[in-house]
Amino acid sequence: MEFNLADLFELAVDAFPERDYLVCGTKSRTYRDMEERANRLAHHLAAQGVGPGDHVGIYGFNSVEWVETLWAVFKLRAVWININYRYVEDELLYIFENADLKALVYERQFGPRLAAVRTQGLPLLRHVVVIEDGSDAEPLGDAVPYEDALAASSAVRDFSPRSADDRYILYTGGTTGMPKGVVWRHEDVFMALGGGIDPMTNERVTSPDALVEKAKAGGPMTFLPIAPLMHGATQWATMGRSFVGDKVVLMPKFDAKIAWGLVEQEKVNSIMITGDAMARPLIEALNAPDAAWDVSSLFALSSSAATFSPSVKDEFFARFPNLYMIDAIGSSESGNNGMVIVQPGHTAMKGGPTVSKLGNTVVFDEQMRPVEAGSGTIGKLARGGDIPIEYYKDPKKTAETFVVIDGKRYAMPGDFAMVEADGRITLLGRGSVSINSGGEKIFPEEVEAAVKSHPAIFDCTVVGVPDERFGERVAAVVQLRPRDAEPTLENVQDHCRTKIAGYKIPRELHVVTEVVRSPSGKPDYRWAKDTALAARG
Repeated sequence: MEFNLADLFELAVDAFPERDYLVCGTKSRTYRDMEERANRLAHHLAAQGVGPGDHVGIYGFNSVEWVETLWAVFKLRAVWININYRYVEDELLYIFENADLKALVYERQFGPRLAAVRTQGLPLLRHVVVIEDGSDAEPLGDAVPYEDALAASSAVRDFSPRSADDRYILYTGGTTGMPKGVVWRHEDVFMALGGGIDPMTNERVTSPDALVEKAKAGGPMTFLPIAPLMHGATQWATMGRSFVGDKVVLMPKFDAKIAWGLVEQEKVNSIMITGDAMARPLIEALNAPDAAWDVSSLFALSSSAATFSPSVKDEFFARFPNLYMIDAIGSSESGNNGMVIVQPGHTAMKGGPTVSKLGNTVVFDEQMRPVEAGSGTIGKLARGGDIPIEYYKDPKKTAETFVVIDGKRYAMPGDFAMVEADGRITLLGRGSVSINSGGEKIFPEEVEAAVKSHPAIFDCTVVGVPDERFGERVAAVVQLRPRDAEPTLENVQDHCRTKIAGYKIPRELHVVTEVVRSPSGKPDYRWAKDTALAARG
């Protein structure tokens, strides 16, 4: 058996059929339940012509059905596509067309938005399945009810052999503001993100059976990854823990009080967050005078994809003195670049993970030479070994990000870093001008286009400015059209909501006489950021 994600899940099913696997809202599944329902959905999709290499979209909030669809698609050697539930119609149309969706599984509440998108074409989309979510939204006329699809299909596992070369695609932000599909082989992404390589020792799992045998040696743990499944971090918390027979608890939407209630109810051992955007509300809720949850089961906390401030880490240690805390570095294009075990009293550490002795995690200077430890040189973080194949249908971006240095291929998505004297890496941030707000990547060009479409605004540059909770928030520096009345922030926000998802809209508006640009017409982001910060006082 090869390192195929569906095969790895089925091995766990056979080893731990009666174990609890998934809890979300009022629904739960054992490993056997998940297997049988995923088989039924897979047979239904296969009957509609979905097969190896076909793309199936998943559009909804966290749910057991989201995960059932995940496994059903992989069982067919097809590829599921994560769809951001915050997208408005223009963004949905783009990803549906870019991802070449052949089928779609969606929650009923999104029916009206999908209906509007389908009026614009989508000739490749042949089949749609609707998940009931309690809403009274009008479903698409040709959508098959999810439970009906399962009830009419076989629960037998009788699928054709799979391969380690089967594809997994994770849609993430791109430099143009529109999402890019990062294409991985199953084996590579398992090694990079799914537990195939121990991030502390760099030891690789030697066979799929060895993974299950190792899992049998210890008891199951219960994990609560808080972020949406549309993000890679929670996808891999859900899939990776399933390979070793653990239990996963999901939240339909983030709420700090509900999260602590789940820790108490499900006896959660470990929480995964995306930085301060989740960490701050969590610790504030737990420290509130009326907090009465029993959280004694919790002993681990991990953070990834966003800034996790030292002050917030300190608050967690004050509440949980023996907490096992991890701060991880990684990306959709590189996988796990390493993690740091954070110690009480050392939350403001300068260094992160150590440069890999195997040469798979390296910081390169401008001449593409490894940065010397302790030199103070700023370079770009790169990862070799198990890395993606490409960006889907984007050869230009693929060539820019996946580079060959001295005969070895690396993923270099643009994170700037330094190597400390002891070999540890200090990550300085993405070299581009992307904004990271609570783990969400926001790209200025897309927001600028939305702001400049406002009738009163002539020009605009968008930058990220500090935000206590989310790390960064969007600030728009704008030049008005002559003789137009000055728009309010609320007015601009209302306008932008018709163009882009709500999390991308500006939270600050700063009016200037003229937006400064370079002689070639490119935005001067440094000037814009200085202007926005000065205006804040």
